[in-house]
Amino acid sequence: MRWNQSTQLVKIICLNSPLFKIESTEVENSLDKRFSETDFSITCQRYSNMKHTQQPQRILSIDIGGSGIKASLLDPEGNVLVDYRKTSTPIPANPEQILLAIKNLVADFPEFDAISAGFPGYVRDGIVHTAPNLDNESWKLTDLSEALTRELGKPAKVVNDADLQGMGVVHGKGLEMMMTLGTGFGTAILLDGVLLPHLELSHLPVTKSKDYDQYIGEQALQEIGEKKWNKRMLKVLHTFKTVINYDALYISGGNAKRLTIPLDDNVKIVSNREGIRGGARLWKPA
Repeated sequence: MRWNQSTQLVKIICLNSPLFKIESTEVENSLDKRFSETDFSITCQRYSNMKHTQQPQRILSIDIGGSGIKASLLDPEGNVLVDYRKTSTPIPANPEQILLAIKNLVADFPEFDAISAGFPGYVRDGIVHTAPNLDNESWKLTDLSEALTRELGKPAKVVNDADLQGMGVVHGKGLEMMMTLGTGFGTAILLDGVLLPHLELSHLPVTKSKDYDQYIGEQALQEIGEKKWNKRMLKVLHTFKTVINYDALYISGGNAKRLTIPLDDNVKIVSNREGIRGGARLWKPA
C-alpha cells in the first residue's frame, strides 16, 4: 500500500477506536511525508487481542460518573455475579480520590480476573484526555488503565462511559446510538454491535453560548426545571435523529427518568444496571 489521504484516514480511525489497534511498517517515517511514495502496510486488529487473548471469567465492571461510581462483577456473558453497588463520586474528583473510592467500593468483592471501566470523558488507549464533569485539569493524560491495574492488581481496559453503556445494551443490528443523561450528556454509536470511534458530541455547540453538556446537563435541569428541560430534550432528540439516522436509540443515566415527552418506537430508556454489563463485552475476543 502507498501512503495517501485515504490511508491516513484509516490510521486516524484505528487510533481513535478503543477496540482497535494499528500495526504498521514505516508508518511513523511516512507521517511527515503524507503524499510520498514510501511503501508501508496498515492493518487494524481488535483491541481485545492486544495484550490479553484469554477470555476472563470474572470481570469487575466499573462505571465512573460525575455524581456516582458503580461497580458489579460479571461473567463473560455479562451475567451478574455480584450485584450492582454504588458510592458517591468524591470531591475533589481527582485521580487519587477516584481510585481510593473504587478500592473502597470493591474491597469485599470476590476475586476477579480483569477490570473494565467507563469514564466520563475522552479516553484513548486507556489514557484520559478530558474529564469535563470531574476535576478536569488533574486528569489530563492520566493512564487510568495502568492506574487501575496498579491499584487492583488485574489487567484493565478503560473506555468512555457512554461507550461502555452502549456495549451493554445494544442488540447488535444496524446503527444503534446510546445517550446518557446525567451530570453531563454522553453518546456512543455502534454499527452491527461494533463500537465506532468515540466522538465528544456533547461539546458541539447547540446555541451561541452553550454546548450540549451545558444545554441539557444536570446543572441546566436544576436551573430551568423539568418542563423547559423536556422541551430542550425534544429538540435534541430531533436533531440527533436527523443527523445520525439511527435504527435504535437507547437512553440511560440518572435524568432519563425525568423525560416526559413522547418517544419514538425505536427509542428505549434503559438502566445503568443494564449498561454496566458492557464491561464483559469489552473483553470478548474478536
